[in-house]
Amino acid sequence: MIRLHDTALGQVAELQLRDPGRVSMYVCGPTVYDVPHIGHGRFSLVFDVLRRYLEWTGLLVRYVSNITDVDDKIIARAAGDGRTMQDVAEEYEAAWYDAMKRLGVRRPDADPHATAYVDQMVELIAQLVERGAAYATPEGVYLSVDVVPDYGLLARQPLDSLRAGARVEVDEHKRSPLDFALWKLAKPGEPSWPSPWGAGRPGWHTECVVMSLDLLGDGFDLHGGGQDLAFPHHENERAQAVAVGRPFARRWAHNGFVEVGGEKMSKSLGNYTTLTDLLAAHDPRAYRLLVLRSHWRAPIEVNAASLAQADASLDTLDDFARRTSELPPAPADEAVLARFQARMDDNLDTPRALAELFDAVRAANRAMDGGDPAAAAPLAAAVAEMGTAVGLTLAAAEVAPPEISELVAERERARAAKDFAASDLLRDRLLASGWVVKDTSRGSRVHRRP
Repeated sequence: MIRLHDTALGQVAELQLRDPGRVSMYVCGPTVYDVPHIGHGRFSLVFDVLRRYLEWTGLLVRYVSNITDVDDKIIARAAGDGRTMQDVAEEYEAAWYDAMKRLGVRRPDADPHATAYVDQMVELIAQLVERGAAYATPEGVYLSVDVVPDYGLLARQPLDSLRAGARVEVDEHKRSPLDFALWKLAKPGEPSWPSPWGAGRPGWHTECVVMSLDLLGDGFDLHGGGQDLAFPHHENERAQAVAVGRPFARRWAHNGFVEVGGEKMSKSLGNYTTLTDLLAAHDPRAYRLLVLRSHWRAPIEVNAASLAQADASLDTLDDFARRTSELPPAPADEAVLARFQARMDDNLDTPRALAELFDAVRAANRAMDGGDPAAAAPLAAAVAEMGTAVGLTLAAAEVAPPEISELVAERERARAAKDFAASDLLRDRLLASGWVVKDTSRGSRVHRRP
């Protein structure tokens, strides 16, 4: 069984399944008020790889990831654009799934929307109030973190330390600066739902605890998300479950940040890069390969140089897939797959697992160069298996239709004439038609965009 670093334990631990052979997995999804950025792309790829790998080992995975479609940011965006909250949420949810599809990230088995769970959230808040774990103020309803004995577990800090460093919130009626909103009373013109405490909307931290327990049940196996969600978001989810006496996630996994120039990427720092921009400039598989080359818990630098390296590695793999596409079928090399699985089971160590894949590529190429296709075939089959396990599709050989071949030839003529502006325009036309062109020492090669 795979071993993963558990944020709550602060160490690597075996994933202990509630139900043998089945994995219940919840990953926090997007707040749909803008187009996704490359940090969103990273966490989506990390957990897509984990999901695919677990399934590759023979486990049945139920993967749930929510859509936050009611939030202060969505409301502000709607007010600024002169639109409804629903219009904004629908636009950016569509943008999210378009980007995920292009990245090759599989859609969740369930993608619950916050607005569909408001009644259940009101029920949970009422239970917390009834138990004395939550209290009402003129601004809304708050959870009292003092009633949660181990509050701060995911922050890896004791309650007193968190309280000392807490920022003072706007509501002066809060009993502690760490207490967090479960229900926000609506201001004039804001969307709202009825509740015993007045018309309003749920706080962000309440939606995921309700949806995960509803769709996956008590004591589900794994809760994941970006490192920035560990505290306070995930800690506040956990606190609500603890306060009503319901077993929550058995394991917690948080991936590292995306960095630009050594700083965490964020809009507030001005180094925000959209997935749309990245996918327009690069083969989407290059970002998956870049994510695989970095350990999931470590920061990752996404820049022109790192993406160029990923593009080059992708070219190597695509060339290999085309070269070996006509080898006779053969069972995958079991020793290679065993080493690969050992790397993946060791805290999802994709950099070392990827090294096994490239070692197999080199060994197969040596066999092909030596005129021994029988030795190359099991290695090529192993490469294909490993690619499947991590969601990395390689470009197979394919004959381009006449209109695409003509565009490639026209582009080569433009390059020969050093008309690079025309060459770039033709490359863009090919890409828009679903074809990727690569320039090699033997001329241009073209294949369908995976």
